[in-house]
Amino acid sequence: MDLHFDAVVADAHNDLLMLVARRPRAVWADYFRHHWYPQLREGGVDVQVLPVFVDDEFRPEGAWRATLRMIEAAHRIAEGNADVVALCRTGAEIDHALASGRMALVLALEGCPQVDDDVELLNTLARLGVRAVSFTHFGRSMLADGSAENASGSRLTRAGVEAVGLLESLDVLVDVSHLGRGGVEHVLELATRPVVATHSSADALHHHHRNLTDDELRGVAATGGVVCVNFFAGFLTEEKPTVDHLADHIAHVVAVAGEDHAGLGSDFVAEVLDEKVPACDRPLTVEGVDAEVLIPGLGGPAGMPMITDALLRRGLAEPVVRKVLGGNLVRVLGGGPPTFSGVAHRGGTGG
Repeated sequence: MDLHFDAVVADAHNDLLMLVARRPRAVWADYFRHHWYPQLREGGVDVQVLPVFVDDEFRPEGAWRATLRMIEAAHRIAEGNADVVALCRTGAEIDHALASGRMALVLALEGCPQVDDDVELLNTLARLGVRAVSFTHFGRSMLADGSAENASGSRLTRAGVEAVGLLESLDVLVDVSHLGRGGVEHVLELATRPVVATHSSADALHHHHRNLTDDELRGVAATGGVVCVNFFAGFLTEEKPTVDHLADHIAHVVAVAGEDHAGLGSDFVAEVLDEKVPACDRPLTVEGVDAEVLIPGLGGPAGMPMITDALLRRGLAEPVVRKVLGGNLVRVLGGGPPTFSGVAHRGGTGG
Protein backbone atom coordinates (compact mmCIF):
# COMPACT_ATOMS: atom_id res chain seq x y z
CA MET A 1 0.00 0.00 0.00
CA ASP A 2 2.86 2.39 0.76
CA LEU A 3 4.34 1.73 -2.68
CA HIS A 4 1.02 2.38 -4.40
CA PHE A 5 0.51 5.79 -2.84
CA ASP A 6 4.16 6.75 -3.19
CA ALA A 7 4.20 5.91 -6.91
CA VAL A 8 2.71 8.01 -9.70
CA VAL A 9 -0.47 6.19 -10.73
CA ALA A 10 -1.75 6.97 -14.24
CA ASP A 11 -4.90 5.56 -15.82
CA ALA A 12 -5.16 5.82 -19.61
CA HIS A 13 -8.94 5.36 -19.94
CA ASN A 14 -11.85 6.28 -17.66
CA ASP A 15 -15.13 7.29 -19.35
CA LEU A 16 -16.31 9.52 -16.50
CA LEU A 17 -16.75 12.50 -18.86
CA MET A 18 -19.75 10.73 -20.37
CA LEU A 19 -21.49 10.92 -17.00
CA VAL A 20 -20.37 14.47 -16.24
CA ALA A 21 -21.71 15.74 -19.56
CA ARG A 22 -25.13 14.13 -18.98
CA ARG A 23 -25.72 16.56 -16.13
CA PRO A 24 -26.61 20.26 -16.25
CA ARG A 25 -23.58 22.45 -16.97
CA ALA A 26 -24.01 24.26 -13.67
CA VAL A 27 -23.14 21.14 -11.66
CA TRP A 28 -20.30 19.70 -13.75
CA ALA A 29 -17.47 20.89 -11.49
CA ASP A 30 -19.27 20.02 -8.25
CA TYR A 31 -20.35 16.60 -9.49
CA PHE A 32 -16.74 15.75 -10.33
CA ARG A 33 -15.45 17.11 -7.02
CA HIS A 34 -17.93 15.27 -4.82
CA HIS A 35 -18.44 12.08 -6.80
CA TRP A 36 -15.36 11.27 -8.90
CA TYR A 37 -12.47 13.04 -7.21
CA PRO A 38 -12.87 11.11 -3.90
CA GLN A 39 -12.88 7.79 -5.77
CA LEU A 40 -9.82 8.73 -7.79
CA ARG A 41 -7.92 9.91 -4.72
CA GLU A 42 -8.89 6.79 -2.76
CA GLY A 43 -7.42 4.80 -5.62
CA GLY A 44 -4.22 6.86 -5.58
CA VAL A 45 -4.75 8.12 -9.16
CA ASP A 46 -2.42 11.00 -10.01
CA VAL A 47 -2.92 11.20 -13.79
CA GLN A 48 -6.29 10.48 -15.39
CA VAL A 49 -6.80 10.33 -19.15
CA LEU A 50 -10.38 11.32 -20.01
CA PRO A 51 -11.61 9.86 -23.32
CA VAL A 52 -14.23 11.69 -25.35
CA PHE A 53 -16.58 9.06 -26.74
CA VAL A 54 -19.63 9.85 -28.85
CA ASP A 55 -22.61 7.53 -28.37
CA ASP A 56 -24.46 6.18 -31.40
CA GLU A 57 -27.47 8.39 -30.61
CA PHE A 58 -25.40 11.46 -31.54
CA ARG A 59 -23.96 10.10 -34.80
CA PRO A 60 -23.50 11.54 -37.30
CA GLU A 61 -25.28 14.87 -37.00
CA GLY A 62 -24.72 15.48 -33.30
CA ALA A 63 -21.16 14.14 -33.06
CA TRP A 64 -19.50 17.56 -32.85
CA ARG A 65 -22.02 18.87 -30.33
CA ALA A 66 -21.48 15.84 -28.07
CA THR A 67 -17.70 16.15 -28.46
CA LEU A 68 -17.57 19.83 -27.60
CA ARG A 69 -19.91 19.31 -24.65
CA MET A 70 -17.55 16.74 -23.12
CA ILE A 71 -14.44 18.83 -23.82
CA GLU A 72 -16.14 21.85 -22.28
CA ALA A 73 -17.05 19.68 -19.28
CA ALA A 74 -13.39 18.77 -18.81
CA HIS A 75 -12.34 22.42 -18.92
CA ARG A 76 -15.04 23.39 -16.42
CA ILE A 77 -14.00 20.54 -14.12
CA ALA A 78 -10.46 21.91 -14.13
CA GLU A 79 -11.50 25.54 -13.73
CA GLY A 80 -13.95 24.77 -10.94
CA ASN A 81 -11.52 22.53 -9.06
CA ALA A 82 -8.22 24.29 -9.74
CA ASP A 83 -7.04 23.61 -6.21
CA VAL A 84 -7.06 19.83 -6.74
CA VAL A 85 -6.84 19.13 -10.51
CA ALA A 86 -5.31 20.61 -13.67
CA LEU A 87 -6.12 19.94 -17.32
CA CYS A 88 -2.73 19.26 -18.94
CA ARG A 89 -1.52 19.36 -22.55
CA THR A 90 2.22 18.79 -22.09
CA GLY A 91 4.59 16.79 -19.95
CA ALA A 92 5.70 19.99 -18.25
CA GLU A 93 2.11 20.75 -17.27
CA ILE A 94 1.68 17.21 -15.91
CA ASP A 95 4.91 17.58 -13.90
CA HIS A 96 3.78 20.95 -12.55
CA ALA A 97 0.38 19.56 -11.52
CA LEU A 98 1.94 16.61 -9.70
CA ALA A 99 4.57 18.79 -8.01
CA SER A 100 1.79 21.03 -6.69
CA GLY A 101 -0.12 18.05 -5.29
CA ARG A 102 -2.87 18.21 -7.91
CA MET A 103 -4.25 15.49 -10.15
CA ALA A 104 -3.38 15.83 -13.84
CA LEU A 105 -6.27 15.38 -16.27
CA VAL A 106 -5.54 14.65 -19.94
CA LEU A 107 -8.04 14.64 -22.83
CA ALA A 108 -8.17 11.87 -25.43
CA LEU A 109 -10.45 11.02 -28.34
CA GLU A 110 -12.01 7.54 -28.60
CA GLY A 111 -13.02 7.14 -32.22
CA CYS A 112 -13.35 9.96 -34.75
CA PRO A 113 -17.01 10.28 -35.84
CA GLN A 114 -16.79 14.05 -35.50
CA VAL A 115 -13.73 14.19 -37.76
CA ASP A 116 -14.88 11.76 -40.46
CA ASP A 117 -12.34 12.28 -43.28
CA ASP A 118 -11.85 16.01 -42.58
CA VAL A 119 -8.48 15.27 -41.00
CA GLU A 120 -7.52 18.93 -40.53
CA LEU A 121 -10.11 19.09 -37.72
CA LEU A 122 -7.60 17.18 -35.60
CA ASN A 123 -5.78 20.52 -35.36
CA THR A 124 -8.87 21.98 -33.70
CA LEU A 125 -9.14 19.12 -31.24
CA ALA A 126 -5.46 19.44 -30.35
CA ARG A 127 -5.93 23.17 -29.70
CA LEU A 128 -8.73 22.25 -27.30
CA GLY A 129 -6.39 19.96 -25.39
CA VAL A 130 -6.74 16.48 -26.91
CA ARG A 131 -3.47 14.56 -26.44
CA ALA A 132 -4.29 11.08 -27.80
CA VAL A 133 -6.57 9.90 -30.61
CA SER A 134 -7.96 6.51 -31.63
CA PHE A 135 -9.44 6.25 -35.10
CA THR A 136 -12.51 4.09 -34.59
CA HIS A 137 -14.50 2.01 -32.12
CA PHE A 138 -15.69 -1.54 -32.91
CA GLY A 139 -16.96 -0.71 -36.38
CA ARG A 140 -15.86 1.14 -39.50
CA SER A 141 -14.93 4.80 -39.74
CA MET A 142 -13.59 7.01 -42.53
CA LEU A 143 -10.09 6.51 -41.10
CA ALA A 144 -9.94 2.79 -40.35
CA ASP A 145 -11.81 -0.38 -39.39
CA GLY A 146 -12.35 -1.33 -35.77
CA SER A 147 -11.41 -4.71 -34.34
CA ALA A 148 -14.90 -6.17 -34.92
CA GLU A 149 -14.22 -5.75 -38.66
CA ASN A 150 -11.08 -7.90 -38.67
CA ALA A 151 -12.54 -10.19 -41.32
CA SER A 152 -12.28 -7.33 -43.81
CA GLY A 153 -8.50 -7.40 -43.51
CA SER A 154 -8.39 -3.66 -44.15
CA ARG A 155 -5.64 -1.22 -43.28
CA LEU A 156 -5.91 2.52 -42.79
CA THR A 157 -7.74 4.58 -45.37
CA ARG A 158 -5.93 7.41 -47.16
CA ALA A 159 -7.43 9.78 -44.59
CA GLY A 160 -6.17 7.52 -41.81
CA VAL A 161 -2.64 7.64 -43.18
CA GLU A 162 -2.88 11.43 -43.33
CA ALA A 163 -4.17 11.49 -39.75
CA VAL A 164 -1.14 9.57 -38.44
CA GLY A 165 1.22 12.11 -39.96
CA LEU A 166 -0.75 15.09 -38.71
CA LEU A 167 -1.07 13.74 -35.17
CA GLU A 168 2.66 13.09 -35.03
CA SER A 169 3.36 16.65 -36.19
CA LEU A 170 1.06 17.89 -33.41
CA ASP A 171 2.76 15.62 -30.86
CA VAL A 172 -0.58 13.93 -30.19
CA LEU A 173 -0.38 10.20 -29.49
CA VAL A 174 -1.88 7.73 -31.97
CA ASP A 175 -3.94 5.20 -29.97
CA VAL A 176 -4.34 1.70 -31.50
CA SER A 177 -6.93 0.41 -29.01
CA HIS A 178 -10.08 -0.67 -30.89
CA LEU A 179 -8.21 -0.69 -34.20
CA GLY A 180 -8.45 -3.80 -36.40
CA ARG A 181 -5.42 -6.01 -36.98
CA GLY A 182 -4.62 -4.53 -40.38
CA GLY A 183 -4.95 -1.01 -39.01
CA VAL A 184 -2.61 -1.70 -36.10
CA GLU A 185 -0.04 -3.15 -38.51
CA HIS A 186 -0.38 -0.11 -40.77
CA VAL A 187 0.03 2.38 -37.91
CA LEU A 188 3.13 0.57 -36.68
CA GLU A 189 4.63 0.67 -40.19
CA LEU A 190 4.05 4.43 -40.43
CA ALA A 191 4.88 5.52 -36.89
CA THR A 192 7.96 7.62 -36.22
CA ARG A 193 6.82 8.58 -32.69
CA PRO A 194 5.62 6.48 -29.72
CA VAL A 195 2.27 4.77 -30.20
CA VAL A 196 -0.06 3.96 -27.31
CA ALA A 197 -2.80 1.41 -26.69
CA THR A 198 -4.89 3.14 -24.02
CA HIS A 199 -7.00 0.11 -23.02
CA SER A 200 -6.05 -3.24 -24.56
CA SER A 201 -5.23 -6.62 -23.04
CA ALA A 202 -3.23 -9.66 -24.21
CA ASP A 203 -4.69 -11.91 -26.91
CA ALA A 204 -2.24 -14.68 -25.99
CA LEU A 205 -3.97 -15.07 -22.60
CA HIS A 206 -7.56 -14.57 -23.75
CA HIS A 207 -8.45 -14.60 -27.43
CA HIS A 208 -10.71 -11.70 -28.35
CA HIS A 209 -10.50 -9.26 -31.25
CA ARG A 210 -10.18 -6.36 -28.75
CA ASN A 211 -6.91 -7.73 -27.41
CA LEU A 212 -3.44 -7.29 -28.91
CA THR A 213 -1.30 -10.16 -30.20
CA ASP A 214 2.26 -10.61 -29.00
CA ASP A 215 3.55 -9.26 -32.33
CA GLU A 216 1.41 -6.14 -31.81
CA LEU A 217 2.68 -5.76 -28.24
CA ARG A 218 6.25 -5.89 -29.51
CA GLY A 219 5.39 -3.48 -32.31
CA VAL A 220 4.02 -0.85 -29.93
CA ALA A 221 7.11 -1.27 -27.76
CA ALA A 222 9.38 -0.81 -30.79
CA THR A 223 7.93 2.70 -31.26
CA GLY A 224 8.77 3.55 -27.65
CA GLY A 225 5.08 3.40 -26.77
CA VAL A 226 3.00 1.81 -24.03
CA VAL A 227 0.26 -0.82 -23.88
CA CYS A 228 -2.15 0.05 -21.07
CA VAL A 229 -3.98 -3.08 -19.96
CA ASN A 230 -7.78 -3.05 -19.93
CA PHE A 231 -9.56 -4.13 -16.71
CA PHE A 232 -12.77 -5.20 -18.53
CA ALA A 233 -13.32 -8.74 -17.24
CA GLY A 234 -14.70 -10.16 -20.49
CA PHE A 235 -11.45 -9.34 -22.26
CA LEU A 236 -9.33 -10.99 -19.55
CA THR A 237 -10.77 -14.46 -18.93
CA GLU A 238 -13.73 -16.80 -19.40
CA GLU A 239 -13.46 -17.80 -15.75
CA LYS A 240 -14.84 -15.98 -12.75
CA PRO A 241 -12.57 -12.91 -12.88
CA THR A 242 -10.16 -11.92 -10.14
CA VAL A 243 -7.49 -9.25 -9.86
CA ASP A 244 -4.96 -12.01 -10.53
CA HIS A 245 -6.32 -12.42 -14.07
CA LEU A 246 -5.62 -8.72 -14.62
CA ALA A 247 -2.14 -9.15 -13.12
CA ASP A 248 -1.56 -12.05 -15.54
CA HIS A 249 -2.21 -9.76 -18.51
CA ILE A 250 -0.02 -6.99 -17.12
CA ALA A 251 2.81 -9.44 -16.42
CA HIS A 252 2.45 -10.84 -19.95
CA VAL A 253 2.77 -7.38 -21.49
CA VAL A 254 5.84 -6.75 -19.33
CA ALA A 255 7.38 -10.07 -20.42
CA VAL A 256 6.67 -9.61 -24.13
CA ALA A 257 6.91 -5.84 -24.66
CA GLY A 258 9.30 -5.01 -21.82
CA GLU A 259 8.99 -3.28 -18.48
CA ASP A 260 9.12 0.16 -20.10
CA HIS A 261 6.05 -0.49 -22.22
CA ALA A 262 3.24 -1.62 -19.90
CA GLY A 263 0.64 0.53 -18.15
CA LEU A 264 -2.93 0.69 -16.87
CA GLY A 265 -6.05 1.50 -18.90
CA SER A 266 -8.98 0.76 -16.62
CA ASP A 267 -12.00 1.23 -18.92
CA PHE A 268 -14.30 1.33 -15.88
CA VAL A 269 -17.83 0.89 -17.21
CA ALA A 270 -19.98 -0.08 -14.21
CA GLU A 271 -21.28 3.41 -13.41
CA VAL A 272 -21.73 4.29 -17.08
CA LEU A 273 -23.84 1.18 -17.67
CA ASP A 274 -25.83 1.62 -14.47
CA GLU A 275 -26.81 5.12 -15.48
CA LYS A 276 -27.24 4.77 -19.23
CA VAL A 277 -28.60 1.26 -19.87
CA PRO A 278 -32.23 0.59 -18.80
CA ALA A 279 -33.26 -2.65 -17.11
CA CYS A 280 -35.14 -3.77 -20.23
CA ASP A 281 -31.80 -4.00 -22.07
CA ARG A 282 -30.20 -6.28 -19.47
CA PRO A 283 -28.32 -8.57 -19.42
CA LEU A 284 -25.95 -6.50 -21.51
CA THR A 285 -23.34 -8.06 -23.76
CA VAL A 286 -20.52 -6.23 -25.52
CA GLU A 287 -18.92 -8.06 -28.44
CA GLY A 288 -20.03 -11.41 -27.09
CA VAL A 289 -19.08 -10.93 -23.43
CA ASP A 290 -21.15 -10.04 -20.37
CA ALA A 291 -20.46 -6.37 -19.69
CA GLU A 292 -21.84 -6.57 -16.16
CA VAL A 293 -19.26 -9.05 -14.85
CA LEU A 294 -16.59 -7.16 -12.90
CA ILE A 295 -13.43 -8.01 -11.03
CA PRO A 296 -14.59 -8.00 -7.38
CA GLY A 297 -13.43 -4.80 -5.69
CA LEU A 298 -12.33 -3.26 -8.97
CA GLY A 299 -15.52 -1.75 -10.32
CA GLY A 300 -14.13 1.78 -10.02
CA PRO A 301 -10.94 3.73 -9.33
CA ALA A 302 -11.05 3.28 -5.54
CA GLY A 303 -9.91 -0.31 -6.03
CA MET A 304 -6.68 0.54 -7.86
CA PRO A 305 -4.39 -0.39 -4.90
CA MET A 306 -5.47 -4.02 -5.42
CA ILE A 307 -3.44 -4.05 -8.62
CA THR A 308 -0.22 -3.02 -6.91
CA ASP A 309 -0.74 -5.74 -4.32
CA ALA A 310 -1.37 -8.35 -7.02
CA LEU A 311 1.73 -7.36 -8.99
CA LEU A 312 3.95 -7.45 -5.91
CA ARG A 313 2.56 -10.87 -4.95
CA ARG A 314 3.54 -12.08 -8.40
CA GLY A 315 7.12 -11.08 -7.64
CA LEU A 316 7.45 -8.06 -9.93
CA ALA A 317 10.21 -5.81 -8.65
CA GLU A 318 9.18 -2.49 -7.12
CA PRO A 319 10.86 -0.38 -9.86
CA VAL A 320 8.92 -2.34 -12.51
CA VAL A 321 5.65 -1.91 -10.62
CA ARG A 322 6.24 1.84 -10.46
CA LYS A 323 6.70 1.95 -14.23
CA VAL A 324 3.51 -0.03 -14.82
CA LEU A 325 1.46 2.03 -12.37
CA GLY A 326 2.19 5.26 -14.15
CA GLY A 327 5.81 5.97 -14.97
CA ASN A 328 5.59 4.59 -18.49
CA LEU A 329 2.36 6.36 -19.43
CA VAL A 330 3.56 9.68 -18.02
CA ARG A 331 6.72 9.32 -20.11
CA VAL A 332 4.84 8.98 -23.40
CA LEU A 333 2.43 11.77 -22.46
CA GLY A 334 5.40 14.05 -21.89
CA GLY A 335 6.22 15.03 -25.44
CA GLY A 336 6.86 18.56 -26.64
CA PRO A 337 4.25 21.29 -27.16
CA PRO A 338 1.84 21.01 -30.10
CA THR A 339 2.85 22.86 -33.26
CA PHE A 340 -0.55 23.18 -35.05
CA SER A 341 1.16 22.89 -38.40
CA GLY A 342 -2.08 22.31 -40.23
CA VAL A 343 -0.32 20.02 -42.67
CA ALA A 344 -0.10 16.25 -42.77
CA HIS A 345 3.46 15.09 -43.38
CA ARG A 346 2.76 11.47 -44.24
CA GLY A 347 2.78 10.12 -47.76
CA GLY A 348 1.57 6.75 -49.02
CA THR A 349 -1.83 5.27 -49.55
CA GLY A 350 -4.47 3.66 -47.42
CA GLY A 351 -5.08 -0.08 -47.33
